[in-house]
Amino acid sequence: MAESIKTALITGGSKGIGYGIAEVLIGEGIYVAVTSRSQESADQAAASLNKIREGFAIGLESDVRNLESQQRAVATVLGKWGRLDYLIANAGVGHFAPIQDLTAEQWQETIDINLTGVFFSAKASLAALTDTKGYFITISSLAGTNFFPNGTAYNASKFGLVGFSQAMMMDVRNAGIKVSTIMPGSVATEFSNHQPSEKDAWKIQPEDIGQIVSDLIKMPARTLPSKVEVRPSMPPK
Repeated sequence: MAESIKTALITGGSKGIGYGIAEVLIGEGIYVAVTSRSQESADQAAASLNKIREGFAIGLESDVRNLESQQRAVATVLGKWGRLDYLIANAGVGHFAPIQDLTAEQWQETIDINLTGVFFSAKASLAALTDTKGYFITISSLAGTNFFPNGTAYNASKFGLVGFSQAMMMDVRNAGIKVSTIMPGSVATEFSNHQPSEKDAWKIQPEDIGQIVSDLIKMPARTLPSKVEVRPSMPPK
């Protein structure tokens, strides 16, 4: 691998926001590994991404709820490309119900994936990111500052993720690692069993989040936009 070529690991990168980020980064000549809990889904995403730049994407089966699984994913990236420059902690899930109806299993899965999973991604990647003076980017949500009915689990996970990301930023910045959290509003994805359609044209598109990631990693080393809120510019009235 040419040393000048950067690498990225994107959790939950087989579809939605993660895939949109991968598309943008590969288009800019960055090697990308996308993870999914399904090897088949990861491989399908990588095959599609490799049509943009052949040989620039790999798909990995990985579960952010398991630290060892995240460590294996990072080790695979290092074994293939010799470095890790960017970790985009994107994997997420949403369960929405009144507290009276929200199950313990739904609560636990939301916290395990949206919050603990990011902690595991950080723990697995910090040594590699220290070596490259890399970037750790979390995908939170405007739900990380705005609460709403039926959002107890999701709000808790995303409020926590914003706090985690900002505190981690302060812990590692003197090691040369940047940390930012991106907080989108409505994005046209399959999230929470939604099927994107033409009616979603007003929403943020996954590749728009990819462009934000691209802009962040191009910022001068002295400058850190630590929290980025992003909304649809013209939502329906």
